[in-house]
Amino acid sequence: MRFLHRGVPLAAAAFALAGLAPPADACSICRCGDPTFNALGKDVVAAAGWRFALDWERFSKTQGASDQQDSVVERRYTGVLAYTFADRLLLVARIPYSKHSLDETAGDAVERTETSGLADPELYAQVRLWSSPFAGDLGRRASISATFGVKTDWGVNDASRDGERLDEHAQPGTGSTDAFFGFSGYYLIDRKSSFFASVQARLPGSNDFGYRYGRIYLANLAYERKLATKLDSVLELNYRHAGRDEIDATGVLDGDTGGSMVYLTPRLLVEVGGGVVLRGAVQIPLVENLNGVQDEKAVYNLGVTYSF
Repeated sequence: MRFLHRGVPLAAAAFALAGLAPPADACSICRCGDPTFNALGKDVVAAAGWRFALDWERFSKTQGASDQQDSVVERRYTGVLAYTFADRLLLVARIPYSKHSLDETAGDAVERTETSGLADPELYAQVRLWSSPFAGDLGRRASISATFGVKTDWGVNDASRDGERLDEHAQPGTGSTDAFFGFSGYYLIDRKSSFFASVQARLPGSNDFGYRYGRIYLANLAYERKLATKLDSVLELNYRHAGRDEIDATGVLDGDTGGSMVYLTPRLLVEVGGGVVLRGAVQIPLVENLNGVQDEKAVYNLGVTYSF
């Protein structure tokens, strides 16, 4: 199956650990886990060709004290188009569309704001740096790759109501251009199981309104295990560390942003034939160490991947 390593079928447990050093926003700019691993598999440069993925994700959190609280629910639809060149280089474009629902509580009054629109597309490359020689029917037993790219500012960041710009966390896009880079690797234990790991740093810029999300550091570790011919399961641990947001050009920080999260993420993958794989996952919060008053809820993900 081309979704994972050639000769090693889809497997059963991705353990994504997102975090390294300081800052990153613990709100809606970045999710725990490795999106490439989630949508395309662990060895995406194993075979040349196109891959397409489509994902639906639901994220929710609260921020601030109960009498002055923001409650955010985001439903995001992301299309992924990727092409692998010569067993060495992967190019990826991720195009998200976001629907936000923001409830702002002030005393006994609750005001709801709903927005939708293009979020921020990402363009990046993954380059294989090293791989072990072919080993029998396992193929390449180990590999290390580098990832680098940019999150664009093409998303909607000026949504307004009655002529007034809406809250930053109701905007589909962040309005900033962010660079990111990292490394990933895998090791095949046998024909039915393997490990995957990755680390990544994200460096947000400021948008036109002076808002800058906190710097983001991610790391991921995964164990995979095949269950049946066309059924694989995944179990992930996701950790993210995030810094506080700057709310304006003067550098004033929002005390209710940033911090660290640990998630446990089980996943199932089903091959339905014709190069199509169905995916489903839920990220369950295990540990919250967030700044100020915040609470992140479970994140739900459904997706399909097509290799051709």
